[in-house]
Amino acid sequence: MKVFVYGTLRKHGRYHHLLDGNPCLAEQAWTYGELFDTGHGYPAMKRSNQHKVYGEIYEIDDTTLFKLDILEDYEEGREDNEYDRITVDVFTDSGSHRCFVYIENQAGLGKVAVPHGDWKLHHLIETKPRSIYYFAYGSCMDTERFVKANVDHYFDNVIGASLLNGYSMKYLFAVEDGGRADIIEDGELTEGILYEIPYEGVEYLFEREGFYGGWYRPTFVDVTINHQLYTDVLTFHVYEKQAEQAPPAHYAKEILRGSKGRVSSEYYQKLENELARLGCIVEF
Repeated sequence: MKVFVYGTLRKHGRYHHLLDGNPCLAEQAWTYGELFDTGHGYPAMKRSNQHKVYGEIYEIDDTTLFKLDILEDYEEGREDNEYDRITVDVFTDSGSHRCFVYIENQAGLGKVAVPHGDWKLHHLIETKPRSIYYFAYGSCMDTERFVKANVDHYFDNVIGASLLNGYSMKYLFAVEDGGRADIIEDGELTEGILYEIPYEGVEYLFEREGFYGGWYRPTFVDVTINHQLYTDVLTFHVYEKQAEQAPPAHYAKEILRGSKGRVSSEYYQKLENELARLGCIVEF
């Protein structure tokens, strides 16, 4: 059986340990619903056909389901459960799954709407930490773009080239002149640059990536540098993926310029090969 989790059961959340030993099937998953902050340090989801809630999918056994029922104060057949457990369709980069999910059962449990449907993102925006780790891939590896935007001072703390396991980079965001880079959760590997940036840099990225316009969704991933793990690192994931198409030459140039000498030579060659496969030849 499968469960969709959207709050403190997610990776690195307060109760994620209850899912120890249960395989994560998807980190980038969503279902229809509306998310609310209860004011008690955890969220509640309500039914909705107009909004989306983001989270993770796990394959679980009966023992784990019993633990989750206790956590969520759910008992089958009881009317005064805090949460109800229902089955919904949950969507991922590789298809959909039927999953259990816990939704609000007591009226008024969810008090303040979480507008973007992501509990981790809500916490970031609410707390505005002094700094956060950020994983740049695609054209965001190009420092010249930062200089031109007069924001390079936000990105001067470079931690190093890093590895994002479980994802590959494709050109799935469609613009008039061609595709733009995206990460897709498909079990592959993406290399990029890890920064530590101030919250002002986060606000710049929200604008650059079209977060408020529904282009790229802020999300959180784990990356490694020389086997050192960095958790809940900010990156961006396309909301509405389209068929892959070749990027324009000027955009491809930014990707190669920003990655050359920074990522591994093997990955740089892969970037060149992928661009050539799509018919995009870049000359410096």
